Amino acid sequence: MKKPSQDSPAAHLGPDILPGGRSRIPGTEPLRRRIEMAIFGLTSGAGAPRLNFLEPAGDPGLFGPQSVCWRVHGDFTIMMVGGVCALLLQMLHPLALAGVWDHSNFREDILGRLRRTSAFVGSTTFAGRRDAEMLIERVRRIHLRVTGSTADGTTYAASDPDLLTWVHVAEHSSFLRSYQRYAVKKLSEAEQDRYYAETSRVAEMLGAQGVPKSRAEVEQYLRRLRTQLDYSDRAREVRRILFSTPAPNAAIKPFSRLFLEAGEDLLPDWAQQMMGVQGGALARRALLRPAVRAMAPTFRWALRNGAAARARLRMEPAG
Repeated sequence: MKKPSQDSPAAHLGPDILPGGRSRIPGTEPLRRRIEMAIFGLTSGAGAPRLNFLEPAGDPGLFGPQSVCWRVHGDFTIMMVGGVCALLLQMLHPLALAGVWDHSNFREDILGRLRRTSAFVGSTTFAGRRDAEMLIERVRRIHLRVTGSTADGTTYAASDPDLLTWVHVAEHSSFLRSYQRYAVKKLSEAEQDRYYAETSRVAEMLGAQGVPKSRAEVEQYLRRLRTQLDYSDRAREVRRILFSTPAPNAAIKPFSRLFLEAGEDLLPDWAQQMMGVQGGALARRALLRPAVRAMAPTFRWALRNGAAARARLRMEPAG
C-alpha cells in the first residue's frame, strides 16, 4: 500500500489507523469506537449543526489545512481543557454572565453550552465556506434576541461589538494556552500571532470590533479588561454547577473531572487569584498536568472520524 505523503490529509490518520478510521491493532477497534462514540456524544447533540465536513470536495472553508487554527482546533483534549477555561474566564465579565444567566438553560444543561461552543468553533474552522458562513449568520441572528439589563440597570446585548470581542478573546486565548501546554509540539511566536490573526476573522464576521490579532495585542487587551471583571456570586454559581455536573456517559466519566480541573488550572494567574483557586499550584504541576498529557494520546488514537479528519479527507485530490 502506498504510504501517504506528509502533506496528504491521509497522513494525519496515524500509523495505527487505516483509512476510514479502522485500527490496525488487532482487538482494539471496539474500544476505539466506544471512546470515539463517547466523544461524539459529548461534542454533538441538541442545538449542534448537522454539517457534512466531507463536502464540497476541495473546499478549504474559511481557513484551509495549512492554517494554524486547523492544528489547534483539531485536538479534542486541547479543546476540551481550553473550553472549560474559556467558560470560567468569560463568566468573570458581568455583562457576558448576565446574558448567559438570563437567556440560557445552563442550570439544567451547562455541558450543552460547552457543546454548542465546541460545535461552533469546530464548524467554522473545518466546514466548507458556505456552511461556515451560514452558521455565523445564524449565530448573529440569535445574538440579536439576547438583550437585557443587570441588577444595577446596566444594559447588555449579545450583539454588542465590545462584548463579542471579550467572548472571542477569552475563548481563543484559552484554546491557545491549552495547545501550548498540552500539544506534542508547541507553536512558535509567529505561529501564535497567525492563530490570533486567523481566528479574528470569525469574530469580526459576528460583529466584533477592535479584535486583537497578535499575542502582544491580546495580552494588552486582557490587562485593560481586568478592571471590568468580577468573581461575583453568579460566577461562583456557574462554577459550582459546572463542577457538580455528572459526566454525560460512562466512557468519558474517568476523564471528566480531569478536564474540569485542568481547565481551571489553565486560567491566567490573575484570574485564579480573583477566583481564589490559585492554591495547590505545585501539586497541579506535579500531578494534574502530567495526567492530562498521558491521557491525550488515547483520545488522539480514538478520534479518527471527527470534523478535522473529515475536513482533511475533503481536501484530498480527486482519484
